Amino acid sequence: MRRTTGPWTEENPDREMRVAVAVPIAQLLDEYEARCARYRDLVAPLDLDTPSKRPVGGRPVTLRWILFHLIEETARHNGHLDILRELADGVTGT
Repeated sequence: MRRTTGPWTEENPDREMRVAVAVPIAQLLDEYEARCARYRDLVAPLDLDTPSKRPVGGRPVTLRWILFHLIEETARHNGHLDILRELADGVTGT
């Protein structure tokens, strides 16, 4: 299995926080959708109790834990984005 790396580098360890400045939003969204589809295909045949191959925080975790953590992180970052949008346009949720 090919291992992918993030956009960060040793010289620029926080590059993933600034990559959108140089990459059009349409491209970012297309790449995100492609990654989502790839990983949906990878996990679809697995049971949620499948253990991780590598420990997380010194202990093995299940696919259920990984997916739950992914949902939490995505929701958290979406919340951050909503705060920034509200600061930019002044419109709050209904």
